[in-house]
Amino acid sequence: MRRSFGAGTVLVLSLGLAACTTSAPEPPAPTSPVVQLGAPGEPNETLSPEEAAELGSPKHVEADSEFMLDMIQHHDQAIEMTGFVDENTDDRDIRLLAERMRVSQEDELKSMTRWLQDRFIPVNEAGAGHGHDGDAMPGMLTDDELAALEAATDAEFDRLFLESMIRHHQGALQMVGELYAAGGGNESEIDQFARHVESDQGVEIARMQQMLAERTR
Repeated sequence: MRRSFGAGTVLVLSLGLAACTTSAPEPPAPTSPVVQLGAPGEPNETLSPEEAAELGSPKHVEADSEFMLDMIQHHDQAIEMTGFVDENTDDRDIRLLAERMRVSQEDELKSMTRWLQDRFIPVNEAGAGHGHDGDAMPGMLTDDELAALEAATDAEFDRLFLESMIRHHQGALQMVGELYAAGGGNESEIDQFARHVESDQGVEIARMQQMLAERTR
């Protein structure tokens, strides 16, 4: 009885060890096509499983960091513009619009700053309202235009604010287009951010154009 029990124990242990050392089967390779999102205004592209496997995870490039640094300055000016609203107009709709813009762009500023810090890019490299080629960024107001907006009141302020902010938002959309044209926007996080800016500010442009039309009849 003792000998039989010992042999059985050895057999069980041997089977157990064999089971533990057997390598797990590798997961099957994807067999379905993968859809890669195109840049704004461009069609999506369907990739074969082999092409998708070769893509890997795109990294950020210089165009991405320049976009974020410039967009921080762009957002800073938009927030400055919304700061004139409470003292310069009693228009409830414009006040609500400006508050929504301020909250949204302050949140985006935090996201941009975090993105740069996570990649060890100094945030203080952001220019004073100018692109890296020395030209003013799209949609940015000059100092004189900013002063004129701050000095305007009531209906004149409402018109000037909407016109200026529409132009400012259109400039942001242009910057998104330039990001992709320069080969940026491939990293997942910055692609999502740029698409959010394009979508959110596109909606606001349409709303401001409607408001402007209502106030200039």
